[in-house]
Amino acid sequence: MISIKEAVIVEGRYDTIKLSEVIDTPVIETGGFRIFKDKEKQNLIRKIAEERGILVLTDSDSAGFVIRNFLKGSVPEEKIKHAYIPQLKGKEKRKSEASKEGLLGVEGVSAEIIAEAVRKSGATILGEDNEIKKSEITKQDLYELGLTGRENSAILREKLLKKLELPTYLSTNAMLSALNCLYSLEELKELV
Repeated sequence: MISIKEAVIVEGRYDTIKLSEVIDTPVIETGGFRIFKDKEKQNLIRKIAEERGILVLTDSDSAGFVIRNFLKGSVPEEKIKHAYIPQLKGKEKRKSEASKEGLLGVEGVSAEIIAEAVRKSGATILGEDNEIKKSEITKQDLYELGLTGRENSAILREKLLKKLELPTYLSTNAMLSALNCLYSLEELKELV
């Protein structure tokens, strides 16, 4: 498992699942081309980029490069890094047919290929001793703060997300990931 400072930006949910085997860092999904119209998600990515930097890891097909270039134009150059997977012919196991271009996406390549792409990207790989991580926010913390699992939790989450200028439609897991990119547990407690 590789721990990196930057948050990773991927296209979709299956990419996130694949990365959970390889990288220990928050992962943000663009929702594919939805990112072009989703101003809230764009603002979230800019905010995360400003706080900790981002690493873009999209598929090696033309759609992946369109998304990559869009993000490149949305975030300051010094806050964005890019990891590239090779263009490998094939089809993901869960799909009945290969993609339009016949290439494997992030979800279809091996963990070793992803790890190598991350290492080559220049991402900040964290060691146990070289950087102090801020205290991570957990689901239990969200529960204790009344943001999940309680009466009015949905209302409190929406108010918090609006206050933080984050997308209000974020699921609890997506909100947790975004909060861990931007705030420590202590900072969250103060905000709540």
